[in-house]
Amino acid sequence: MKQLKNSLEFKVWCYLIVFSIIILFFLWIFQVVSLKSYYELSTKKEINKVVKQVKNSYDNSDYENIFNKLSFNTDTCIELYDGTMRVYSSFSCNTKSIEFSQEKRDFILKNYDSQGYEIEDDNLNNKVLLYGIKLDDNRYAFVQASLIPVDSTVKILKQQLVIVSVVVCSLSLLVAIFISKRISKPIEEINENAKKLAEGKYDLTFKDKSTIKEINELNSTLNYTSKELAKTENLRRELLSNVSHDLKTPLTMIKAYAEMVRDLTYKDKNKRNQDLNVIINETDRLNLLVNDILDLSKYQSNTIKLEYSEFDINELIENILKQYVIYEEKDGYKINYKSFGKINVIADKRRIEQVLYNLINNALNYTGDDKKIYIRLIDSKEADRVRVEISDTGKGIDKKDIPLIWDRYYKADKTYSRIQIGSGIGLSIVKNILKLHNVTYGVESTLNVGTTFYFELIRSDNNK
Repeated sequence: MKQLKNSLEFKVWCYLIVFSIIILFFLWIFQVVSLKSYYELSTKKEINKVVKQVKNSYDNSDYENIFNKLSFNTDTCIELYDGTMRVYSSFSCNTKSIEFSQEKRDFILKNYDSQGYEIEDDNLNNKVLLYGIKLDDNRYAFVQASLIPVDSTVKILKQQLVIVSVVVCSLSLLVAIFISKRISKPIEEINENAKKLAEGKYDLTFKDKSTIKEINELNSTLNYTSKELAKTENLRRELLSNVSHDLKTPLTMIKAYAEMVRDLTYKDKNKRNQDLNVIINETDRLNLLVNDILDLSKYQSNTIKLEYSEFDINELIENILKQYVIYEEKDGYKINYKSFGKINVIADKRRIEQVLYNLINNALNYTGDDKKIYIRLIDSKEADRVRVEISDTGKGIDKKDIPLIWDRYYKADKTYSRIQIGSGIGLSIVKNILKLHNVTYGVESTLNVGTTFYFELIRSDNNK
């Protein structure tokens, strides 16, 4: 029972019913209970307006015609007295109205400036409102209106309102049930699917065919959330698999070569040194992976503070390429770079160096069979920007996969094999560093032609 009372359908139904009852309550108050009082108040206000117009129009030479029209339009009796002698009465005054009543006599004799009276007419069983004003030293005006009994009107209104109340309550009940179901049903469906989504079922579709805009927007948002959660879950699984692979491989080799040194080659100095070098190299690889993961975590948590400085980007690239000579000599790679003159930029030098290393490593891993890599500097003096491009000649990236390549360990073919150089999260680190610098970056790729990664840095004014 408590669950029913807290449901959206029940609450919407209750609110609509209560709203209908409140409307009916005010109808009864204004149309029946307070009709007589409202009628009297309205008539008094009308007489006050007539009195003001009489006072303002009295000085007009044609005041009689003005008073006749005013009397006719407002259904009031207007009289003028010179002392105790009546000198004018409007067409609306009947015989009873023009009698020189005791109230009129007292008003004139006591020489009031203005006074209102409520007179009970026993003959007509109604109330008469009389208002007197003094126009000048010996001239007085009286405005009189009868209050028509409204008891019969109230009785008729009561009968009508009883019927109206029954009809309105019945219609309100039906409308409330209809509206509550129209609103609550799609929300109940959303709630059920959201529970399934929380349980890890991401292949859900939230139907956005409701007639309510906000519910459709909620469905669209949840559909987007479902897709993003599915992507995140897939990436999480791939991340666990890939990190486990990258950790397991060097650890396995370290253990294997350590056992070999212990059991077999500890007496052979040359062989022992070779095995120890393998252990050192694999330890370095393991250390690189751990450091990259820690760096990525820091970038994503915004705990890295950039240290801006001015440096020569051309010189930085040349120094970095010296570290890759071994790949050119040993593995036949060809890194093409046309050296520029001095081009100063403003950035965090150590972080940009990290970006260049990761992008070059990525190009080495995915370039084509010709093993060529191209690095270009484009100096745009007009825009105060320096653009760095690093291209490979590999298979390229499908357009639908381009937004995902910045994710950790993401691969378009979904088949993971340990990369030759780097930790596998280099592009994620690149993205986070460039985002911290708030610079333009991106990737352009053509299938079976190659891929170009680029970023722009702010050009310094001190270039000479």
